[in-house]
Amino acid sequence: MAKSPLINCFVLLGGLVVLFYLNLFYGSTVLTWSEVSSGTARTIFFDIRLPKSITAILAGGGLAVAGLLMQTLFRNPLAGPYVLGVSSGAGLAVAIAMMLFGGITDYLAGKSLISFAAISGALLVMLFVLFISKRSKSNITVLLVGVMFSQILGAAQGIIEYVSNPASLKSFIVWGMGSVSNTTMSDVKIVIIVVLLLVVCTLFLSKSLNALLLNEAYAQNLGINVNRLRILIIVITACLTGIITAFCGPIAFVGLSVPIASRLIFKTSHQLHQIIYSFLLGAFTLLLCDCICQWLSSNYLLPINTLTTLIGSPVVIYLLFKSKTLS
Repeated sequence: MAKSPLINCFVLLGGLVVLFYLNLFYGSTVLTWSEVSSGTARTIFFDIRLPKSITAILAGGGLAVAGLLMQTLFRNPLAGPYVLGVSSGAGLAVAIAMMLFGGITDYLAGKSLISFAAISGALLVMLFVLFISKRSKSNITVLLVGVMFSQILGAAQGIIEYVSNPASLKSFIVWGMGSVSNTTMSDVKIVIIVVLLLVVCTLFLSKSLNALLLNEAYAQNLGINVNRLRILIIVITACLTGIITAFCGPIAFVGLSVPIASRLIFKTSHQLHQIIYSFLLGAFTLLLCDCICQWLSSNYLLPINTLTTLIGSPVVIYLLFKSKTLS
């Protein structure tokens, strides 16, 4: 890519705008500007495609930034919400909330409960992983513990699914497939406020993140309160992962692979640039996957998790073999 960060941002924004337009107007039903003003086309545009497209941008960008923060905190390119069990923690908490309170239909009670549960579950797992990382200096050990803990959480979730009633189980399984198409404009207003606020907060931490990326001792010598920074990273990561998981379900790959791809494509580890690049590239990736899901079938939508893995994994594998370093 170009050496100018501004040009790189314009390229990513341009691609995002093109995909956003295609996602709004093309799919099983092709729309035009004149049709959107009234009738069925207006309903498809404003009630289905517009909130879905905005959600894809926010979810993809938010998960990518969360993954970047985790990789910086642990100084490990293989750290990510899905790999280290953060998404599993959010999923288990949501499973408990949906099985126990599946009959709640009121919007404020139901969705606020799920959001709180997802954020709480993600936060608890992040704290556990951080505790392990302080006890062990080996990144491989941290990753293995995270993977094993994710399996434990998955087993606990399986038990809850086994003993739940069919109606609650069906709702949870549909949620667990991952989708950006279940949000309304009311949901989008909540997600956009939370995600953008947290991403902006992350931008203000970029200088401290640059120092932390080298090592904690170097950051402390610069006068950075490492403990406070670590807590901020945990809270931001848990809230980003939790709120996105609550509204979209667990979405694999994006949080892990997009920051890796961003570093390899743009050849920089500067955290201010990487935060912006990762957000835009994550938004582009998830929106592209949603476009493909929308175009492939007129009768049903494929689980977006399938596309994020099938499209993204080969690209990152190619980039990993092409590059000698992830830093």
